[in-house]
Amino acid sequence: MKKNWVARKRHITKTITWRILASTDTLLISWLLTGSWKIGTGIASIEILTKMVLYYFHERAWLQSKFGTKNN
Repeated sequence: MKKNWVARKRHITKTITWRILASTDTLLISWLLTGSWKIGTGIASIEILTKMVLYYFHERAWLQSKFGTKNN
């Protein structure tokens, strides 16, 4: 079985671009719920790092999975 090769830098780039989008969403939701930009920024700042690490390893795990794929 031949596997497609995917560079780790692709996963890192996807991780960073996703975090920008998702953290902006977290910031806006936090601000809407609390009415405070300071609290919203604090929440978004904490989750940026933790979720980047989680997403990277999640992406790498899915790369190893055969779920939903076919052999050509």
